[in-house]
Amino acid sequence: IQAVTGIDSRATILGHVQRGGSPSVRDRVCASEMGYAAVDLLSQGIGDTIRVSLTEDPVQEVRVANDILSLLDLKEGGWDFVSCPTCGRTCIDIIGLARKVEDALLPLHPAKKIKVAVMGCAVNGPGEAADADLGIAGGSDGGLLFAHGEKIGYYPEEELLDRLVKLAREIMAGQ
Repeated sequence: IQAVTGIDSRATILGHVQRGGSPSVRDRVCASEMGYAAVDLLSQGIGDTIRVSLTEDPVQEVRVANDILSLLDLKEGGWDFVSCPTCGRTCIDIIGLARKVEDALLPLHPAKKIKVAVMGCAVNGPGEAADADLGIAGGSDGGLLFAHGEKIGYYPEEELLDRLVKLAREIMAGQ
């Protein structure tokens, strides 16, 4: 830090404390802006500790801190989750499915980063997420499972999560 700022600091903590009240969309946007600021500072070599405080389960604070480190490639392994914002073509509960995918995969710890896409439709999903290691693209009454740009199969919605987790474990085993 001293080399960058001229300030002698033994430890610099970059932090975000969520405002009181319920975690609204506005709060989450503010938190993401703080995340961007922290990423910028960390990428310049400023800061050696990050602290995230949320109106949320403390486990989520650790997840957000790990996400920031992963964005900077300061943390090896883990997951890189991407999802679409939904549109008129979305035929499955993409928001719920994206949450379930994260919850199912976060307890697993891949040695190398694995990119997982949860997309709302089979029309654009696989193309938009072609760089994902694995993913789901929703469709009518189910969805397409894909890996490394290749279609694996089309499955009923109630089977998608289990099949994705199984595929993730196979990819992890091959690392």
